[in-house]
Amino acid sequence: MPLGGIALATDFAIVIVTATILSYIARKTGQPTIVAYILTGIVIGPVLLEVVTEDELIEVMGELGLGFLLFLLGIEMRFDRIKDILRPIVNISIGQTILQTGAAFAIAFLLGFRGMDVVVIALATVFGATPIIVKLLDEKDELKTLPGRIDVGVLIVQDIYLVIVLALVGAGLEGAAGEILLDVARILGLMAAIGALSYLAYRYVLPTLLSAVADDRNVLFVVGLAWAFLFIFLAESLDLSVEVGAFIAGLSLAQLPYSTELQERMQPVTDFFLVVFFTSIGLQLEAEYLLTYWWQALVASGVLVVGNFLIMFYLIHRENFAPETSFLGSINMIQVSEFSLVVGALAVSEELVEEPILGYLSLMAIVTMTLSTYVILYNGHLYERARPYLERFESPDQRATELEIKEGHALVVGYDPVVRETLPVLQEHFEDVVVVDRSAENVDELRAADVEYHYGDIRHGEIREATDLETAAFVLSMARPASVSRQLVEEAAEDAIVVAAAEHVEDARDLSAEGVDYVVVKSVLAGELLGEYVISFLEDRDRFDADSEAAMARILERAGIGGGEYPNLGDDAIGEGGESR
Repeated sequence: MPLGGIALATDFAIVIVTATILSYIARKTGQPTIVAYILTGIVIGPVLLEVVTEDELIEVMGELGLGFLLFLLGIEMRFDRIKDILRPIVNISIGQTILQTGAAFAIAFLLGFRGMDVVVIALATVFGATPIIVKLLDEKDELKTLPGRIDVGVLIVQDIYLVIVLALVGAGLEGAAGEILLDVARILGLMAAIGALSYLAYRYVLPTLLSAVADDRNVLFVVGLAWAFLFIFLAESLDLSVEVGAFIAGLSLAQLPYSTELQERMQPVTDFFLVVFFTSIGLQLEAEYLLTYWWQALVASGVLVVGNFLIMFYLIHRENFAPETSFLGSINMIQVSEFSLVVGALAVSEELVEEPILGYLSLMAIVTMTLSTYVILYNGHLYERARPYLERFESPDQRATELEIKEGHALVVGYDPVVRETLPVLQEHFEDVVVVDRSAENVDELRAADVEYHYGDIRHGEIREATDLETAAFVLSMARPASVSRQLVEEAAEDAIVVAAAEHVEDARDLSAEGVDYVVVKSVLAGELLGEYVISFLEDRDRFDADSEAAMARILERAGIGGGEYPNLGDDAIGEGGESR
């Protein structure tokens, strides 16, 4: 191995080991792992130890990390999550973008920044910390609350705005106003072209392609990677950023039933590259740059935390949401996010600003993300403290405190011939029926059925959350192995009826002991039914013949043959009473 290769491998190993140690400490102390990754770069980079100096590692892996981050954000952007409150979310997002950009611009200007520095700072400090907000709200089971949905909706709109900002910064913001407008028009036009291609692929190419490979999880993962790199190549060919292509690639996959499975598969790869990407930000910093504007960064952090809260509270309350919703939805969004570092690092690489501006943005992000972690964890306690002061904002015509969540529905895991026959019965008795299945062969049939359908493995937390397992009234699991059914019965409501299949009598005994209300062992049930038919034959031949003909008619009807006729059998092949010779 060449010397450069050894140095690169050594630096890479140092990055991973240090990031692992610091992220472990961060988790133990309740801090965001992203902060730990940035600190990794600060510790092993020029600021402190200066043991990693390979520019090649920083550039290549950082670019890949950013691309995968935007790809994953695209996959997560499912419009059905916010469609119930889409209009107020758009209004809040537009207002938030304008007001917070103006506030960040004014603060930076008052602190002495001028020219392109002010522009980059204002553009970089608008975004919320998507990974931190989503992760913490998910751990607190607050993603499905109305404040959680509002925050997720605003973050999705911010992601679109981020892609535009990254494209603009990547193209360079310097020049006359007319030139910048032409750049904006060109970038939006090219993005629209790639978006149109992505939409056509979503409608006519991806469903067939993914259906053909979905049964093999490894191939599905490789196809997802290839799809991301294809759009990255298209974006770079059109002089757009890697981030634009990656985001649009993810967006085209997001609305398909395979998106959750792809997201689960892509997450470890994305996490891996993100370690390197955020570490690379710390590696680019030097002590003098990080601390050049230290007091300005602390002042701006304090002002923006308060300002972001007030802006979001005003915008959410203006959409006629209750004070509790306005308070919780606002206090979750007070931080300067990791994307400020993304924008800042890109602006430095494009030579729009100097390294001290990236140090300023980094210090703000570290301070506000650390603070917001505790704020989100204890947002309920903070609301109780503020509740007496919020009563003045209450009115009788405000929107409901919570969005409607599926409750009292039926959840079916696994779609096989038994479930196919049982599904109409469930649809008659339950207003909502949700089906989860991991066979690509059933996708088209289930999408055409009048049920909510999710492709993937029920063991994935994202899918269990989407099915509202905890509020289901009836759970039918035909999944193997038995450990899947055990997990379902553990997380289902205590009063839910749980029916599960087992391959062996031993599994049936264990599932029954663990709380499953009825265990289906197909071989046993088939044997019992056959025994009933034999008894019927021995005791009442006429009844047996009638039952047999009725059963065959139902089978033929299910098969779409109809007419009650036996296919491929002549009249002489059927004896009197339907007895086959």
